[in-house]
Formats: sequence, structure tokens, C-alpha cells
Amino acid sequence: MSSPHPVRLGLEAPPQHCRIDELRAVWRIADEAGFAHVWGFDHFAPIAGDVRGDVFEGWSLLAAMAVATQRVRIGVMVTGNTYRHPGVLAKMAVTVDHLSGGRLEFGLGAAWAEVEHIMLGLPFPPVGERIRRMGEALVVLKKLWTEETADFDGRYYALRGAVAGPKPVQRPHPPIWVGGGGEKVTLRYVARHADVWNAGGGELETAVRKSGVLDDHCAAVGRDPGEIRRSRPVQLDPRDPAAAVEELERSVQAGFTENVVSVKSPDIRAAAEIAAADVLPRFAAG
Repeated sequence: MSSPHPVRLGLEAPPQHCRIDELRAVWRIADEAGFAHVWGFDHFAPIAGDVRGDVFEGWSLLAAMAVATQRVRIGVMVTGNTYRHPGVLAKMAVTVDHLSGGRLEFGLGAAWAEVEHIMLGLPFPPVGERIRRMGEALVVLKKLWTEETADFDGRYYALRGAVAGPKPVQRPHPPIWVGGGGEKVTLRYVARHADVWNAGGGELETAVRKSGVLDDHCAAVGRDPGEIRRSRPVQLDPRDPAAAVEELERSVQAGFTENVVSVKSPDIRAAAEIAAADVLPRFAAG
């Protein structure tokens, strides 16, 4: 499957079960090695291993990443919409976009980690409502980023003469990544709002089928499906980087050009170095 987009590779370092100095090292590796983008995640408890382990907040880290790097683009893969009002999130994103000189990649998802909501007393609506909330949030975010005075009367969110300055460095707004694979609703919002769709984990064959569903949603809303870049994450096993290369090559051949290799503890810095030396050279943007 051909794509009009260049092949780019990002590096994801989930900020769990690790130290800040290790994360700083990973950001430096990503910046210096030539990864297209570097990512954290948005969780308040680890999503692997001991749930009582250490985890750092994603958007606070993004602000640090903005000033600790020079060229690599930065983002959260992906922001949980239920954790913050979209008006607050819009302001946070603009701040990071300015701190980074316009290098923010903005990722959003409906949120799924029930345990985090329970332990913090946050509402955890049924999945359909969470997805619809995300859809409204995307409208709110774009209004606040592009309109001098924004009004919105939604089912879940409302704006009344809302002002939001400054506007993002990137115009009209930072690239929007939407994560998720719900075929009836999530992919419809991807078709309307996203610059990049991240398919999340799972088999390539499933992602390819869902990519076809996304094309159908694009046709229904009158959008060229070629405008939306496709992305998949691939987990790196430091003992077998060739396996990650093979899986990424399969993704590229299937039309997924904006992919991310994910590294994890116990030695996240060493894993990032292996990704830079043994994986990235095969996927540098052409």
C-alpha cells in the first residue's frame, strides 16, 4: 500500500518505573540520533508492572522536554481526555508549543485506565460517552486554538465568549494525533479532526482493516483519506532489535508511515541507545 507521506520514526519512553535522569538521557538520544519525534504517556499509575511503582506526569514532562531538546518533535502518546477539561488542556498545549518553538505533536484519546479514575475519584463514564467526550473536546480545542472568541454548546462541554491567547506557534494548530480503534465512533472523529491516526497495539492485520474503515469515514465526511497519516507502535526487545525492524517494515509496507518504537525499563536508556543504533537507520525520513 503506497502512501504520499515520508516514512518517519519516533521513540516512546513511558515514564514509569524509571528515574528522571534516565528520561533526560532518552530525550537527548532521540534529539541527537535523528528520531522524528519523542513521546511520553499520560497516566497516573503504571500500566505495566507494579501499579504502586513510580510514574511521572506526562504534560509536566513535555514542558521539560521542550527546553531539554533542540530539534526533535515532542508529544504524549496519548493524552487521556477525561483527566482535564479541554480548555485547560488547550492552554497547556499552547504553552508547550511555545516553549518548544513549535515542535508539539498533540495526541488525544478517550482514556481507558479505570484504576486511575477509581483511585483518584474521577468519573469514569461508559466507553461510548468517553469517546463522545473526546469528540467534543477536539472541537473545543480547535476553537480555542484558532478563534479569537470561541463559543460552543455541547452535550459535555461549553464555551461562552472564551478567549485564549496566545495562539499556537504552529498554525492553525499543532498536528493532532488521535489514538484508538473504535470503528463506529472513534474513527469517525479521526476522519473529521486528526492529522495522524495511531492504531495502538495489536496485530497489523487488524490495523490494516481499521485503516480501511477510516477511509470509509473520510469518504462520508468528504475528506481525502490521504491527508491522514497512519501510525503504529512497536515494542523493542533490546535482545532482538531485528524483530522490531521487521515489524516496522511490515507497517510501512501496509501504509503506516508515522511509526513509534517503544522502549521500557529496567534499563530505558540502554534500550533507547539500541533503538537509535540498530532500528532508526532503517527508517530515517527520505
